[in-house]
Amino acid sequence: MTSQPIKATFSIAATDHVTGEIGCAVQSKYFAVGTVVPWVKAGVGAVATQAAGVAAYGPSILGLLESERLSPDAAIAAALEGDDGRETRQLGVVRADGAAAAHTGSDCNPWAGHRTGAGYAVQGNILAGEDVVLEMERRYLDSRGTLAERLVAALEAGQAAGGDSRGQQSAAIVVERSGAAAETREGIDRVCDLRVDDHAEPIAELRRLLEIHLRWDALRRAHAHYAPGRYAFGIAILAAANERFPDDAAILYDLACFESLEGHAEDAIAHVAKALELDPSFRQAVAGDSDFDRLSDDPAFAALVSS
Repeated sequence: MTSQPIKATFSIAATDHVTGEIGCAVQSKYFAVGTVVPWVKAGVGAVATQAAGVAAYGPSILGLLESERLSPDAAIAAALEGDDGRETRQLGVVRADGAAAAHTGSDCNPWAGHRTGAGYAVQGNILAGEDVVLEMERRYLDSRGTLAERLVAALEAGQAAGGDSRGQQSAAIVVERSGAAAETREGIDRVCDLRVDDHAEPIAELRRLLEIHLRWDALRRAHAHYAPGRYAFGIAILAAANERFPDDAAILYDLACFESLEGHAEDAIAHVAKALELDPSFRQAVAGDSDFDRLSDDPAFAALVSS
């Protein structure tokens, strides 16, 4: 009988004190690593449990951070107390307030180690070398964008520095934020949950999925403002998304809807025109969408619908 596979892994757990987001990202030569390593709870913390990891340490440490108000160091110590295999475990823990700690057991397969700082913990085992975690730390601290983007950037840097010495297979990212549940109809604080379970280049695939997620997330967040008196908030979200993704017909279409409802006829018509240029299949939807009722007598709008 073969032994249980070791989760040769590099991961980062981090929190963004500006946005209140907290998350964890991971890559491994291990099938479906996202089901085992990353654990996150909005307003509480993030945990990576790996090497000869025990998945149950994720929720148990989050529980210790939340109910017992333990520090990350104390939570790790409490979780590993009585564990005969503690020296084969690797853990990274970040509390929502930015306190961070990590544990790399002395029996973890080399190269194994970690780096911690205010608001982050980077760790890895069976890596090409120490440069993997050093480059992950550097890229995370230097990068900009959403927390999800910064976490994936850290994974990319780790892979560029050699990554998992056994190769690549799966990757995942989970991000939560307190209050996110009230911003969409989903009713949960999870804002990003993407997994690549088996792929030749899982981090590259994770980046591709994240780019799609960012577009859809803008649409989702804007929809929460689809009500009289709130249209301007939707416009702000979609205008920012359009600036970043000017080739996205769905973002342009929804932006035009909000602008029409808010009375910005000229902007709405311009954005409808661009959306139809990118994707003519939207023309039938435009013609029957009540969001554009106040534009129905505008010759420029009528010409778009009848083209």
